[in-house]
Amino acid sequence: MHHYPGYGPGGPLAAYWQGHITLRLLRVLVEHLPPAGAVGRAVSGTPWGGAEYQLAELLDRVGRMETDFRNANRAEGKPQLDYPEPVWRPGDPTPKQKAKAARKADRKARQGYQRIVAIATPQYAEKG
Repeated sequence: MHHYPGYGPGGPLAAYWQGHITLRLLRVLVEHLPPAGAVGRAVSGTPWGGAEYQLAELLDRVGRMETDFRNANRAEGKPQLDYPEPVWRPGDPTPKQKAKAARKADRKARQGYQRIVAIATPQYAEKG
């Protein structure tokens, strides 16, 4: 809101408190803030606007199209290429979080295996 000309330092909010504009005009200014602005991103709960999501989708599609092209034109007998990983988006786990979740799942699977071994063959169960 501070980029509107004619309001001086502090923008329209300061102008309202100084009595230069009405509450109705301030409400109209706030209601017409751009959805990709800071307030719109805070309300939507994501740091990305529509353009960023569209760009990520475009990058994903170009990567898939390039992989399809390379697979269609690969040499005889060469293995097919896999699609690239999708571009990271807000809300997706980071590689560090993915690795942590994988370690946790491995640990849980190992504990389950040890529990089954202890039940089925107590003589082979790990002690400790």
